[in-house]
Amino acid sequence: MLNNIGLPGLLLIAVVVLVLFGRGKISSLMGEVGKGITAFKRGVEDGKNEIEEASATNARDVTPEEQRDRA
Repeated sequence: MLNNIGLPGLLLIAVVVLVLFGRGKISSLMGEVGKGITAFKRGVEDGKNEIEEASATNARDVTPEEQRDRA
């Protein structure tokens, strides 16, 4: 069913949405979507940084204790 929408169908859907919601409402909605995407990307990056910091903190020195005492 959705395989044969095409460009005219998409344009018709866009016009109907614009008429129903108005330009201002759609503009504010797209702004909120943009903020959500930005927050999601920031969260993914923060999570990645936390994992890297945790793995660096948990990395241990594999030098035998006898050699560490001599150094």
